[in-house]
Amino acid sequence: MTILTETYGDVVRLPVHFDDLDAMGVLHNSRYAVLVERAIVIWWQERGVAFTGGGPTTPDAFNVVREYAITFHRPITGTGEIAVYFWLDRMGRTSAEYGFRVTSEDGRTVFAEGRRVNVRLDAATMRPAPWTDHGRELAAALLKN
Repeated sequence: MTILTETYGDVVRLPVHFDDLDAMGVLHNSRYAVLVERAIVIWWQERGVAFTGGGPTTPDAFNVVREYAITFHRPITGTGEIAVYFWLDRMGRTSAEYGFRVTSEDGRTVFAEGRRVNVRLDAATMRPAPWTDHGRELAAALLKN
């Protein structure tokens, strides 16, 4: 069970597989971004914001990562479950600023933490577009107080 003491954000538990490890037996640095991506995608998919049949289920599913920053604290050594805790620091007109922590399954050990900014795009123009009201309502559950 993951310990979550904050009243904002959410936690998604994910497995670390053998092929995620580097030659030293630790999680390869590039895999942290993948784990954060998977956690955020799972959260939105569970709320109906996804890609199905080759297209977005809602306009809010059409977004891209604009920025990504991470600080590594301790290596993840070996396979097993980890937890990705994430939240929204800010929901702008066209962007969403996530904060995240990659932790042990119980949340007591922080392996890495960082920031990620997503921008919603208009599928026709590939230019920034406002989040829908429905997307904002869903995102409110992640907003840091």
